[in-house]
Amino acid sequence: MNKKEKRILIVDDAATVRLFERTILEEAGFKVEEALNGMEALEKIEINGPYGLYIVDINMPQMDGYTFLEELRSKDIDQAPALMVSTESEECDRDRAYRSGANYYLTKPIKPDILLAYCRVLLGIGGET
Repeated sequence: MNKKEKRILIVDDAATVRLFERTILEEAGFKVEEALNGMEALEKIEINGPYGLYIVDINMPQMDGYTFLEELRSKDIDQAPALMVSTESEECDRDRAYRSGANYYLTKPIKPDILLAYCRVLLGIGGET
């Protein structure tokens, strides 16, 4: 797996969540960048190119996670998996996430080993990074 494929973009308006997820992923050897909302995430993709994985919250200002994924999936770029991570736990939230383009859905709070395991699966890599 090359370095570009291991780049992960965390899209969440909560600084504590971004720090939590970033710390786990960087300690595992991933290159991590952050965006405060879907609009900023799309701008980063426009500048830096597609990432290898997107970890996306639902509720954010300016552009929520659903809209971000819909916009991302409509673009003619290399597509990458998206992991929706949210406090929303209703079945309708999960359904909408999948319809918007999420590949998997986790409900906060999440344990570090669970986050790492799903990221590795979605990136198609084993235990080593």
